[in-house]
Amino acid sequence: YRGYGRSTGRPDEGGTYRDADAAYEHLTGKRALDPHRLVLYGESLGAAVAVDLAARRPVGGLIMESAFSSAVEVGRELFPFLPASLLVRNRYDNVAKIGRVRAPVLLLHSRDDEFFGWHHPQRLYEAAHPPKQLIELRGGHNDAFLVSSAAFAAALKVFLADVARERVKRQAP
Repeated sequence: YRGYGRSTGRPDEGGTYRDADAAYEHLTGKRALDPHRLVLYGESLGAAVAVDLAARRPVGGLIMESAFSSAVEVGRELFPFLPASLLVRNRYDNVAKIGRVRAPVLLLHSRDDEFFGWHHPQRLYEAAHPPKQLIELRGGHNDAFLVSSAAFAAALKVFLADVARERVKRQAP
């Protein structure tokens, strides 16, 4: 995203969404890929960008790892003595958006996540439409995929096979 790594610019919520739109347009427009073949994957902040895109555009599936419910809720948890809803500029309201996603959803999260407690993926799961799955991992925010590599890989394999089956069913006469 803009402002991260070697990318120029300043990071902000609207900019991350525009960056995701540009990638989507490149794949579905310039590369002429069927959007239902795309499975969006986002981890942490990337999950917020992926859910926003999936809420607005057709995709085959959405995978969110170590996701949070909203930036405002995270702000309230980190700084309970401040009016987070008034101070947080980048809202990333994932709970409000996930209900507009019309593709299968896979949530991967660890109860040991040191940044976003287990209630974050639970809220996302409750707000999502089926088909949806919430897979519990072990490990921290940045290493749960390694600590729980077998469960992580198995969940991805099953989810991607289900997405492929759904796409085939959608194409059948």
